[in-house]
Amino acid sequence: MADQSFIDWPFFAAHNRDHFAALKAWCGANDAALHAETGDVDADCRRLVRLLGDAGWLRHAVPAAYGGASETLDVRNLCLTRQSLAYHAGLADFAFAMQGLGTGAISLFGSEGVKQAYLPRVASGEMIAGFALSEAKAGSDVAAMETTARRVPGGWVINGEKTWISNGTIADLLTVFAHSGEAPGARGISAFVLPTATEGFSVVDRIDVIAPHPLATIRFADCFVPDDHLIGEAGQGFKIAMATLDVFRSTVGAAALGFARRATDEALDRAVNRKLFGAPLGDLQLTQAALADMALGNDASALLIYRAAWAKDSGQPRVTREAAMAKLHATDTAQQTIDKAVQLFGGAGVVSGNMVERLYREIRALRIYEGASEVQKVVIARAALAAAQAREK
Repeated sequence: MADQSFIDWPFFAAHNRDHFAALKAWCGANDAALHAETGDVDADCRRLVRLLGDAGWLRHAVPAAYGGASETLDVRNLCLTRQSLAYHAGLADFAFAMQGLGTGAISLFGSEGVKQAYLPRVASGEMIAGFALSEAKAGSDVAAMETTARRVPGGWVINGEKTWISNGTIADLLTVFAHSGEAPGARGISAFVLPTATEGFSVVDRIDVIAPHPLATIRFADCFVPDDHLIGEAGQGFKIAMATLDVFRSTVGAAALGFARRATDEALDRAVNRKLFGAPLGDLQLTQAALADMALGNDASALLIYRAAWAKDSGQPRVTREAAMAKLHATDTAQQTIDKAVQLFGGAGVVSGNMVERLYREIRALRIYEGASEVQKVVIARAALAAAQAREK
C-alpha cells in the first residue's frame, strides 16, 4: 500500500482524514469489483457509477442540499477520492470524476429547479453526467467553438457538434457550452443543462483511445432546452467553465498521483523481489536513483495538489494558478514515474495486462484533458506576470 503519511499534513481536517480512511478500506474490500471489466466499456462504466452511487461515494460530487455529503463541494475530499480510486482502477476514478465535473457548473450556478431535478439522481448513480465543451476546432481555444444556442420563446435551441466528450455514449445529462451571441469570442458563450433524451441529440461516433473510456462525438440538431436550463446568465459560459475547472482541475492531479503511487508500489515490490546478478534489483544504485525520483515526485505533487484544494476549501475565490500548478506537475511527473516503473519491469512492463502497462496507458490522457500541460504553463506564466506588473505599480 502506498505511503499514507501525507494525510497527517496540516492541509486536512478531521473529516477529510475520516473520509480517506473509510474510502481506503472500501477500495481494499472491493478491489475485485473495481476491476471486473468485461470489455464493454459502456457497461463497465454504468456498473461502476451504480457501485459508487450505492456505496455513497458519489455524494461527494454534489452539495448536501441535493443529496451530497458536504454543504459545498469539498475539494480535498474530491482529490482524496480520485487519488484512492485511481490507485486501484483508472476506470473507477473516471466514473467518479465525470459525475462531479459533469454537474459542477450546475452545483455552482444552476437554477434551483434544475439542481433539485438532477443532482440527487447523479449523487445516487441513477443518472450519468457529462461535460460538453470541446469541439474539433475548439479544444484549448474555447472561443473558436461553433456550436450555437439561439433564443426562442420559452428557451433555447442548440445546434452543432462536440467531440472528445467523456461519457458521450452513456450520459443521461450534459452540461453544454455554446455561442449565444451576446458578444464576440468567449464573452458570447453560454452554458446549458441538456438531458440526452432531448429530441435532436445523437451520438455521431465512438472514439477509441489507448485506455478505453466512453468517448464520443455528439451532435445537437435543433435541441430545445427550457429557460431554466440556462446555467447562470447568458454570455457567462466561459467564466462558468473556468470556475468549474477551478474546482476540478486539482482533482486531475490527484488522479495522476494515485496512478503514480501505484506505479511506485509496483516498482518497490519489483526492486525487493526481483533478483539480478544474484542480488535484489533494489541493491543497484541506478534502481535506487529511480525510486528516489518517484518518491520525490509523489510528495512534490501531493503538496501542490492539497495546497490548491485547501485554498479552495478555505474560501479563496480563485485558485486558477494553484490548480494549474497542481495539474501540470502531478500529471507530467506521474508520466515520468510510471515510465520508470515500466523500465524496472523490463519486458514484463510492456506485456498487456501488467499493472504498470495499464498505468502507462491510463496516465497519458491526463496531460491533455481539462487543459493540456502547455495551457497550464500559459496560465501560470500569466499569473506570474500579472503579479510582477502589480508590484511595479
